[in-house]
Amino acid sequence: VTGLPAGEHGFHIHQTGSCETPDFQSAGGHYAPRGNQHGFLVEGGPHAGDMPNQFIQEDGILRAHIRNDRVTLGEGEGTLFDEDGSAFIIHADPDDYQSQPSGNAGSRLACAVIEKSS
Repeated sequence: VTGLPAGEHGFHIHQTGSCETPDFQSAGGHYAPRGNQHGFLVEGGPHAGDMPNQFIQEDGILRAHIRNDRVTLGEGEGTLFDEDGSAFIIHADPDDYQSQPSGNAGSRLACAVIEKSS
């Protein structure tokens, strides 16, 4: 990802595979197929789509390697390829890992629909 402001940013999987609206609200809320609470620091959390904050370098580039064992690219519970798909969202601020429902991570800066490769 390029062209974003340097610093720490919230990074989540959102419930709908849509980046249609200018503010990316079409992606819905965080992906939480099991009904968990938001955040790594709360009882009953995290959402399946909660991911560690990411750090964008001074050159505006995010280089990330992510592991999330609460989701799957296959079939079944936690699939990112359900009926309406899923999307990655990068937020303006860091996630505090506890505020409900989205970690007080601020506005949505970037959105990408998660798609199966061919």
